[in-house]
Amino acid sequence: MEIIITYGTGCGNTKLSAFDSALNSAGIANYNLIKLSSIIPKGARVLVRKFRAKKEEYGNKLYVVIASKVESEQGKTACAGLGWFLDREHKGVLVEHVGNSKQEVAKLIETSLKDLAKIRGIKNPAMGQKIVSIECKEKPVCALVCAVFKSEPF
Repeated sequence: MEIIITYGTGCGNTKLSAFDSALNSAGIANYNLIKLSSIIPKGARVLVRKFRAKKEEYGNKLYVVIASKVESEQGKTACAGLGWFLDREHKGVLVEHVGNSKQEVAKLIETSLKDLAKIRGIKNPAMGQKIVSIECKEKPVCALVCAVFKSEPF
């Protein structure tokens, strides 16, 4: 199984349209998102790249783990990130965090991943993270990072 870590930022006249713009930037705007918890199944590969939607999948269910933050106050930053670890069997977990800076989100991700690995008795797992941010200048903005597991029709 491949899990695609896609990401995007967006701006809109409303918070909702800023979120939709970020979904579009990430390539997942035309799906019905179904949020999962954060477990990566055995044998998975995690790839960081923009998701490429297929036209025939418009309206499909898309199973995801998502971190998103909307900001509407001028001068403030929306920052979102996902982190993950995989053990030797390529199973693991994802964590999602949001904040006001990439440094803040990176620290939260790192701390959470270390805790989750310790809880599971996993030593030195392979870790990764993807963080995006956007500053609010005039209109609402959104930053998001999404782990895409699977698309399926209704």
